[in-house]
Amino acid sequence: MPENPGRVGWIGTGRMGFQLCRRLLDAGYEVTVYNRTRSKAEPLAEYGATVVDRPVELAACDIVFSMVSASSDLHAVMTGDDGLLTDPGRRPRIIVDSSTVSVDASEEVRRRAAELGTVLLAAPVSGNPKVIKAGKLTVAVSGPREAFDEVEPMLAHFGRGVTYVGDGEVARLVKICHNVFLGVVTQSLAEITVLAERGGVSRAAFLEFLNDSVMGSTFTRYKSPALVNLDFSPTFTMPLLRKDFDLGLAAAHDLDVPMPVASATAQLVAAAVGAGHRDEDFATLIVEVARGAGLALESEHAVVDDGLPEQAREARAVSEVVR
Repeated sequence: MPENPGRVGWIGTGRMGFQLCRRLLDAGYEVTVYNRTRSKAEPLAEYGATVVDRPVELAACDIVFSMVSASSDLHAVMTGDDGLLTDPGRRPRIIVDSSTVSVDASEEVRRRAAELGTVLLAAPVSGNPKVIKAGKLTVAVSGPREAFDEVEPMLAHFGRGVTYVGDGEVARLVKICHNVFLGVVTQSLAEITVLAERGGVSRAAFLEFLNDSVMGSTFTRYKSPALVNLDFSPTFTMPLLRKDFDLGLAAAHDLDVPMPVASATAQLVAAAVGAGHRDEDFATLIVEVARGAGLALESEHAVVDDGLPEQAREARAVSEVVR
């Protein structure tokens, strides 16, 4: 059993929040859970969670984690009707928020929490459910160092890396910078992959070469199956990527940092959303690049190792059967 941190609460059980909350439950923590759509939280009861109907019912918890999808959602669960911080007699000691929201929205919640004697840690994460399952999620955290030191053992259960990046809201900027880079790299990867195919090289062969070269990375290998086999099951959608580009370019404006490559990519992402790529994975950027090149993409139906441990084992097993 882990060292007892007191009562633990969790707000938000979407695709990411569900998996991360489950990791805490699997590690032996007792967690009380709220989600706007209760049915999405109820399966966690099988792993020992207690499910409640209002965020304010978590006010008696010592530490509350939150992961919601937008700034307005964060305000709603924290300070809206029946929000976590609306009980005049009770409030958590620490809130650990892993939502990807604007710095301004987070600062507003931080100020309200501070007025009540509650510490807010910004703790955005990098990854998706498959990455969580493989144990490779990373977390950037900002806020009071003492609070970070207290919750770090819990955050360590999320994945392979937890980095304290400073005071206040700087973790939000770290995550936004990360996601802008994610979009720029994916657009570039789509362009060079289409170029290679246009010249007669299969996407599978080109990406195998790239991934084995010094230019390959965990990310390029992870995205290769989607680009090769055109499986765009969503891990991160284009509208969410567009939102993060908007946040990143707004921060660049405020901090007087020129970002011409990011600005151009933001326009391409917006065009992809306008073309109807809303519910698919953002790897569909390759479809728009190919369209511009007059190239009709087809799945190559190839066995491609995405570099994640469990999937890598499955890919090798399938490969042996094919041979």
